[in-house]
Amino acid sequence: MPVTVRYFAGARAAAGVDSETRDAGTLDELVGQLVASHGERLEKVLTACSFLVDGTSTRDRSLALAPGAVVDVLPPFAGG
Repeated sequence: MPVTVRYFAGARAAAGVDSETRDAGTLDELVGQLVASHGERLEKVLTACSFLVDGTSTRDRSLALAPGAVVDVLPPFAGG
């Protein structure tokens, strides 16, 4: 199931890319793939990140991802 991942701020810096496409059935599976590909630096950032899946905020990593979903990786932002 192709899913588009878009990185913002510190997550973008840690991943080294703005966006990418992955095949994952759940958010947890997706996160595992991202860590395996991008390493420890991104793994540390992801522990503090929230995720938007098709525009809806979630921290539920068991969430099923629909084909074509867009997952935004959002680290904490200062100044709210």
